[in-house]
Amino acid sequence: MKQSLGLSPELHDYLVEHSVREPDLLRRLREETASMERSEMQIAPEQGAFMAMLVRILGARHTLEIGVFTGYSSLAVALALPEEGRITACDASEVYTSVARRYWREAGVSDKIDLRIGDATGTLERLLKEGRLRTYDFAFIDADKPSYDVYYEYALKLVREGGLIVLDNVLRNGRVLEPDSGDDSTTAMAALNEKIFADERVDVTMVPIGDGMTLARRRRNSTPAGAAQ
Repeated sequence: MKQSLGLSPELHDYLVEHSVREPDLLRRLREETASMERSEMQIAPEQGAFMAMLVRILGARHTLEIGVFTGYSSLAVALALPEEGRITACDASEVYTSVARRYWREAGVSDKIDLRIGDATGTLERLLKEGRLRTYDFAFIDADKPSYDVYYEYALKLVREGGLIVLDNVLRNGRVLEPDSGDDSTTAMAALNEKIFADERVDVTMVPIGDGMTLARRRRNSTPAGAAQ
């Protein structure tokens, strides 16, 4: 989603010009990605700025990203993190993440990003075995939609109490209004939206930025399913 739903191109331009302090490097990455296959997977610039603000407000030092693509979101977050901040980034594609690596190097943030290529579910399970239970301050999920529920449950285990999980594409360009349309991704997202809204383990809000983003703050004294007491 290259801009927030419901905005005219002119109003989107105004929003970006008056609220997104986009570094030149991020702009160049966004423009390069726009010329690539599957460029619709690119987040909007206002989403990158929004996540950077969230990371700064949280005082985050350890963040998790599930779905990297060409690295716009991870670069935006890395630039917002303090010097000692670190991102664990999960993706299945060497091709798209090679673009991300190039921009991370140019920005001087490669040392902040631990990129793990492979099946995200396996990577998340390994993180738990590595002792990362409840150690992340912030998690961003933007990957294959049918697996979002699985990723959400892992994120609940990996994020600390008071930490934040952000999920992208929760409105599916408005298609969540017709969850039985035959689109597996939309059906899965609509079901997860219902689940998170009723989930007493988190405080939740949904914001109409990009293709819709859900913010789920893990409540204190909540125990994710399957986690040790």
